[in-house]
Amino acid sequence: MAAVLGPVTNYASAAVPGWAAHAWVIWPVFAVLVAATIALVLWSRHLDAAARPPAWLGPVGRLVRGRQDSLRPPHVERVRGREAELAELAGILRRPQGRFVVLCAAGGMGKTTLAAQLAGQADAAGWRVFWVRWRDSAELAQQMVQAALACGLPEAELESARAGRASLPDVVWRQLGRARRWLLVLDNADEPQEIGPAGEPVADYRGWIRPHGRGLLVLTSRDGSAQTWGPRARLLPLKPLPAQPAGQVLVDAAPAAGTAEQARDLAVRLGGLPLALHAAGTYLAGPTSRYRTFTTYRQALEQEPSVLLGAEHPDASHPHVARAVVRHTWEVSLDQLAREGNTLARPLLRLLALLAEAPIPLSLITPDLLGAVTGNDVNVMALERAFSGLYRFGLLGLPHTSGNAGQASGISGPAQVVLHPLIREINAVALAAEASPLATWHRALAERLTAAVHEASEQGRAGWPAAVLLAPHLPMLLDLPAPHTAIHHRATLNTLAQVLQHAGAFSAARLLHQRVLDVETRTLGPQHTDTLTSRNHLANALFGMGEPAAAIHLLRQTLQDRSRVLGTEHPDTLTSRHDLACALDGTGQHAEAVSLLRQNLTARADVLGLMHPHTLASRLSLGLAVEGTGEHAEAVRLHRQTLDDHIRVLGPEHHITLLSRHNLASALARMGEHAEAERLLRQALDDHARVLGLMHPHTLASRDSLGLALEGMGEHAEAVRLHRQTLDDRIRVLGLQHPDTLTSRHNLAHALAKMGEQEEAVRLLRQTLAGRIRVLGPEHPHTVRTRDDLETVSTARRAAPRRQTWRRRLRR
Repeated sequence: MAAVLGPVTNYASAAVPGWAAHAWVIWPVFAVLVAATIALVLWSRHLDAAARPPAWLGPVGRLVRGRQDSLRPPHVERVRGREAELAELAGILRRPQGRFVVLCAAGGMGKTTLAAQLAGQADAAGWRVFWVRWRDSAELAQQMVQAALACGLPEAELESARAGRASLPDVVWRQLGRARRWLLVLDNADEPQEIGPAGEPVADYRGWIRPHGRGLLVLTSRDGSAQTWGPRARLLPLKPLPAQPAGQVLVDAAPAAGTAEQARDLAVRLGGLPLALHAAGTYLAGPTSRYRTFTTYRQALEQEPSVLLGAEHPDASHPHVARAVVRHTWEVSLDQLAREGNTLARPLLRLLALLAEAPIPLSLITPDLLGAVTGNDVNVMALERAFSGLYRFGLLGLPHTSGNAGQASGISGPAQVVLHPLIREINAVALAAEASPLATWHRALAERLTAAVHEASEQGRAGWPAAVLLAPHLPMLLDLPAPHTAIHHRATLNTLAQVLQHAGAFSAARLLHQRVLDVETRTLGPQHTDTLTSRNHLANALFGMGEPAAAIHLLRQTLQDRSRVLGTEHPDTLTSRHDLACALDGTGQHAEAVSLLRQNLTARADVLGLMHPHTLASRLSLGLAVEGTGEHAEAVRLHRQTLDDHIRVLGPEHHITLLSRHNLASALARMGEHAEAERLLRQALDDHARVLGLMHPHTLASRDSLGLALEGMGEHAEAVRLHRQTLDDRIRVLGLQHPDTLTSRHNLAHALAKMGEQEEAVRLLRQTLAGRIRVLGPEHPHTVRTRDDLETVSTARRAAPRRQTWRRRLRR
């Protein structure tokens, strides 16, 4: 080799010009020539490779290199009401940290739209964006390879996968792990088990779905199960839009259809469901549509929801048209569940749609119930699978908060699910069109609701949370066209309402009593004995809710009517007189209450006997009313006698016995017998908490009375602590304006004033005075007492600085 190179070198040296004779010139020139030669060789190979079609693996099929049109995201003008979700997605896009995102929800919730908005923002920021719409495994493989090639996947690595020396998903994700600043959206991944690899769960991350890249993978899916997607998935479930942005969606689509307020009203009626909003807006904007305004469309929904939202579209075979039909989006999910063998999902959803727009306790839906409406044998496992499937596809949700059931009873509420209002409505329409006869479904559900009420009633305190959940669904029984069961159904509602009143859930009880009263007034007449009983029940529920004026008005009317229809000594008339007297006593009208209760006690003793529970109740209430008139010694005597009799007749743990002990202790405290009062009140508080629950109204009353007794003993700090706790709990359970809540606020202010905390005491007393004027009236004794205490404490507060000034002067 040296012999050959020698002459060449000599020849070249002899021929070069003089300027190239220097080494510091020739070596840089030589380096440039070598670099240019290498670049030309590489470019030649690139052109050769582009000139011949690559040999792909079988599943990949044909691919045209350099064309990315099929991976471009759809264009979206704007997205309303998803600012928080977009901000979170943008944060994950910047720092994926080994995660991928699943936008999950039922059909029609706007998953694709949100993903497209994110893709548009990423593209505008300079990220490489790839949009893959799931159809089948072969097309997915082809599009994933396309994305990897765009991110710089070398030809040699694809050749290795073609030859079977490497896994194609491994090759693609290896390149996505090297590349930066990319976003890949896999849209419509509703059947994760089909994405592959075959026979392996997605959560193993061995197929096309992996959290390993240096960009971000985002999927849209109806499947929102964490088990499906694994621990590295960030599930982002989408909820319906709030009223304001939902209304703006309608205004965007049909700006001439009305005002923003009218659009919000229609949006609320449509449940904030993006697809329904889009369908309605598109309809309203159509030049040939029958309804052209938000208001007329909303009114039409009440008469023909099946026409406007649930009907089959004549061109439903076209996928873009089909997605504009609201009902179609959910039927796709139900069809998929049926293909998976989950055939009970559709009838279960239809059954749930018959119930009210409120949380549904899972215990209400039994295998026997679903079997009765489908005509098939249903076991527990099949029912649970149907629930799981509906939840996985977003057709069922979980309530955000538990109701007052758990608060009042101290027991955690039962498992429950909720339906989106529009899903419920359209499935009810679908059931009416499909089920024949529909009466079979109604009859089976009515029997199950009745049985559930009796179960809750027999369970005592343990049944209270279920009773609160059942309450909104019971009124449907009154709407069933079955005259022979009408009395039975009204009795069921009354039974549940009584359970709710024992639980302290007066608001739910009031709704049931009101519905029963309305039906009985219409069908039986206002003077029928059943109607009068329902009116009395409603009045008691109103008083428990803190509406004493309305309660007293109904009770007076009912007492007059019962006296005329049944006679003055009838047990029902005596009940009305007793309830009216209790309401009067509770509003400070003690003298009239004492008169009515003395009359009632004598009558009940004659009619029912001295030891009848109703007679003892009259004596208990008389003791409270006598105490209100200031006759504390007489009140203590009555309460001691009543407590002893209650223990003997009802037992020491009965809730009326506990109330009797509480009343005796409160009367003792007002007499100045603080030591015995404190002992009895602590016992009453412990018993109420154990038997009724920490948050039951009777338990809170015991704690309030204990605070008063401690204050009378001079233990102001402990009294303030108890009153603060009771005030907070009463606000949560009863509400800000309930008379008992106002009492707690007044008692807290009084205890603070005794501790010298006049500033906070004055603030609380002003709030209490305003509330009592609004709720009880300006001349009510409780209002007058608050006004007097406010004046006293305010005067002491103004005098305090002057006293401090005199002390400073004396020290000088």
